Amino acid sequence: MDIHEYQAKDLLAKFGVPIPKGAVAYTAAEAVAAAERLGGTLWAVKAQIHAGGRGKAGGVKLARSHEEVAAAARALIGRKLVTHQTGPDGRDVKRVYVEAGCDIARELYLALSVDRGSGRITLIGAGEGGMDIEELAARAPDKILRLHIDPAAGLMPFHGRELAFELGLKGRQVAAMVAFVGALYRAFTELDAALVEINPLVLTGAGDLVALDAKLSFDDNALFRHPEVEALRDEAEEDPIELEAGRHALNYVKLDGNIGCMVNGAGLAMATMDIIKLYGGSPANFLDVGGGATKERVTVAFKLILSDPNVEAILVNIFGGIMRCDVIAEGIVAAAREVNLHVPLVVRLEGTNVELGRRIMSQSGLPLIAAENFEDAAKKVVAAVEEAG
Repeated sequence: MDIHEYQAKDLLAKFGVPIPKGAVAYTAAEAVAAAERLGGTLWAVKAQIHAGGRGKAGGVKLARSHEEVAAAARALIGRKLVTHQTGPDGRDVKRVYVEAGCDIARELYLALSVDRGSGRITLIGAGEGGMDIEELAARAPDKILRLHIDPAAGLMPFHGRELAFELGLKGRQVAAMVAFVGALYRAFTELDAALVEINPLVLTGAGDLVALDAKLSFDDNALFRHPEVEALRDEAEEDPIELEAGRHALNYVKLDGNIGCMVNGAGLAMATMDIIKLYGGSPANFLDVGGGATKERVTVAFKLILSDPNVEAILVNIFGGIMRCDVIAEGIVAAAREVNLHVPLVVRLEGTNVELGRRIMSQSGLPLIAAENFEDAAKKVVAAVEEAG
């Protein structure tokens, strides 16, 4: 789960992470009132959406008067902001974050994430932060420092010192980095975060470190431990299909292809997407109905796939172990009858009650394409899309 920048900063501040003063605003008048409370002569007005790249897309504006604050807020609120992370449809800006200006001497990059290769929390830093961090990672990956943290010992002061030395910090700046990293690590672990990213991490003219921007993502499986975090969820920022899938305990991720997939088991789902690509197709989604799915959940899953206008064919690939093939078949037939099935449907079933499942589908009267095996299913669904096109 992702949250907005202003929410992330509120959470991080509770752990001692230094952040500039700011306030959220939903109108131009509220933005001006926020600037008046903050004081000073320089403010940043930032669009609040769940996507990076706001600066390059015009979603962050500097203002040097209350009139400019109001103009910036009016220009952003109600606007559709398109960044490299939102896709061409963009995101609607419903609020802005008005933040006090900062004396920026240098911009750095800092993040904590779980590295799948090492299975450890990893501290990531770079001496160049800001809008061009992706270009830096592609152009000079050796400039990105990664420190793996031993789970038994946890974060130690030497991690912060090593990072500070590598980034060229000196004197009291080193101690500031050790304290900053320590606070960030506590927030990461205690909140069950999946990612905390500070970009840019600013070194001010006075030698202080300040989180000028902040992104926090959380492990959905741990949200039951953090109702205060789950309360920050902004459903308007999430894909409506993925949101509906979550309500029914379905693992769904929308992709850019045109072949809908319904599979049981994450590994089989990944393999299904791979074999579709192997035979020249493009999966439209990752959808794992799980091992204990009911007829009702399968029906919902089928509807979710069909709600994607890009889907031109569907492949159902089920290996029935815990999940029985007859339950899957009943769900498919029920959903196909309830909605307008206007695309080819290829079904491959194996495992528990497979003969019963095949019989249910063959007697349904629906135009289903039966597949003998994994490879046959992929070939048939790709061919069905090519014929339809």
